[in-house]
Amino acid sequence: MAIDPICGMEVKETPDALNLEYDGKTVYFCNKRCMEKYIEENKISAFCESCAGIPLYKQRVILVSFITLIIIIISYIIPELNPLYNKIIEYLSLIWWAVLLGLLIGGVIDYFIPREYISKTLAKREKKTLFTAVIFGFLMSACSHGILAIAIQLYKKGASIPAVIAFLMAAPWANLAYTILLFSLFGMKAIYIIISAIIIALITGFAYQILDISGKIEKNPHTLKVKGDFSIRQDIRNRIREYKFSIDSISKAVKGVLDGSWALTTMIVWWILIGVLIASFIGTYIPHDIFMRYAGPSLLGLFITLIAATIIEVCSEGSSPIAFEIFKQTGAFGNSFVFLMAGVATDYTEIGILWSNIGKRTALYLPLIAGPQIILLGYLFNILL
Repeated sequence: MAIDPICGMEVKETPDALNLEYDGKTVYFCNKRCMEKYIEENKISAFCESCAGIPLYKQRVILVSFITLIIIIISYIIPELNPLYNKIIEYLSLIWWAVLLGLLIGGVIDYFIPREYISKTLAKREKKTLFTAVIFGFLMSACSHGILAIAIQLYKKGASIPAVIAFLMAAPWANLAYTILLFSLFGMKAIYIIISAIIIALITGFAYQILDISGKIEKNPHTLKVKGDFSIRQDIRNRIREYKFSIDSISKAVKGVLDGSWALTTMIVWWILIGVLIASFIGTYIPHDIFMRYAGPSLLGLFITLIAATIIEVCSEGSSPIAFEIFKQTGAFGNSFVFLMAGVATDYTEIGILWSNIGKRTALYLPLIAGPQIILLGYLFNILL
């Protein structure tokens, strides 16, 4: 397996894989956007491109989208499967805007934000880097799957893996829009969820920094070495002063943002669709009262809630009503907290995206580090609240 030098994804070295010959070696890419960025960054004027791109019918996002569409059509036509159709549509209606927003923001970051900016603010092995990442996460207004797109784009731009993880842990549960939703459901108890999310994000980020320093997780190949006297503010002023507004420049910017968004789409949307399908099957054919019956305020109940969150977590806004229902039925605030927080730490969609875009060690350490913290806080909430 070859590694895409731009996004870090693994690429099979097959005859129809997208590649070019450069500096005496064959370089493989997951999509044409990554290849174009490689050509631009290395100032390659001529190259041997093996093909115009991976055929559409072989792209994972197209295959999974097609399968999803077929399942939707079949479940709509056959009356017995209508509940499955309704559940899929319900989930898609909950997350489509957040995913789209995340992809667009990712495209904006890809085109407008130089790697030097991300490397300077989010790549250093310093504690303040993690605080910066958490603040960025708090200012975002997208659900967990929309945040995934932004997080992967930050990684591609050079953010350190600990910073990406801290951002990822804080953003879905501690962002401004979600804070309002939590208070509307849980009242003042929502503040415990918000503060705990920030604490877990920071502790997990610090743990990843230790792993990073000791070489236990992957390195980000996209991080640039930035000169100590490099000023982001001055660079922005220079770019604004030199930028010429015209139809051509605006068209180029729009195309650049859309190209970046599409490249991100091919990396993560197929995982999200898989998650939606699995969650829809679970939500349709496993009665909710089973979760309510066994999700009591005990250690066993917490672990059952953890497993349930791993299976049916689809989006932060979609999970919160279920978590509130658990709280109403069982009175176990800790279980509701575990359901909300464990979803982002153990969700198979998120683990899969981290695995395929950053690395398996980064993906596997997330539930191992964040999981015990979530269980401990959930247990304390059940005792104290």
